[in-house]
Amino acid sequence: MRSSSIHDVARRAGVSVGTVSNVLNHPELVAAATRGRVESAMSELGYVLNGSARNLRTGRSNIIGLVVLDVRNPFFTEVARGAEDAANEHGYAVMLCNSDDSEDKEAHYLRELEQQRAMGALITPVSTSPELLDAMVARGLRAVLLDHPSPTGERCSVAVDDVRGGELAAAHLLEQGHETLAVINGPRSIQQCEDRREGVRRAVAIAGGDPDTDVVELEIESLNAPGGEAAATQLVEHRPSPTGVVCVNDLVALGALRGLRSHGYDVPGDVSIIGYDDVEFASALRVPLTTVRQPKYRLGRAAAELLLEETGDPDHTHQQVLFYPELIVRESSAPATART
Repeated sequence: MRSSSIHDVARRAGVSVGTVSNVLNHPELVAAATRGRVESAMSELGYVLNGSARNLRTGRSNIIGLVVLDVRNPFFTEVARGAEDAANEHGYAVMLCNSDDSEDKEAHYLRELEQQRAMGALITPVSTSPELLDAMVARGLRAVLLDHPSPTGERCSVAVDDVRGGELAAAHLLEQGHETLAVINGPRSIQQCEDRREGVRRAVAIAGGDPDTDVVELEIESLNAPGGEAAATQLVEHRPSPTGVVCVNDLVALGALRGLRSHGYDVPGDVSIIGYDDVEFASALRVPLTTVRQPKYRLGRAAAELLLEETGDPDHTHQQVLFYPELIVRESSAPATART
């Protein structure tokens, strides 16, 4: 069966093709009775709007791209919900793109969004090198940096003060008497990883310690539970053995907790662990996780709202929205004790 066309709808409703077009694109211009006849004809015929054709006419689709580092991380699930809710309220759809921490995959999705004439992109960039994104923005693709500050203010951004987040986590461990800390972190080319590292080092320096000797830094490629578990093996072999661990996110903390227990370490009896994000499972673990909470839903929603504002306002001024994290203390952190 062939799909019904706009001409079929016009014949069934007894109106012109132009009237059907107005119902689709400018319904406020059509009398209610006429609009009702056209909508009934569409329903009877099973008419589906040809979005590709409309995109060619208008130069834009109703798609907003959401490009994230790892869709498996529950942090991005809540971010996506915030973005989707804001977009849906204004008649836009969100297309989720998973870069897998890969610059090549990120570039592929950005090009795809440009080819599909997406209205814009919300992106958590893999690296701090913005050349490709800059070029696409210059050609008309609107973009908002998500969970990533704009270093020069050249575009809108929504971020969390991750330096402050790392500082909160490390200060908590130091206050509990942990003298040697470990940071299980991702590549420093990822801005969030570098900022959280800087926050930990800052807390140690403020407390009178030496970040170069009192902080053990373990870099992992995959910011997930297996990555955290592998880092735990390195951690138990290190001397002096750190008694407080700050993890780049909650998934890594889950892996580190699992890895430490497999080596006979008790959490928090022998080692205290702090995660980052406060995803849903953090409070439901066998040892509920102390973590740094980010306003995940608000991040996604604020980013989408900035993109929508930029679309509708030719005099839009780029904004840099910065949220502040909160330390959530649970059972995975406790005062330091000597391991026997």
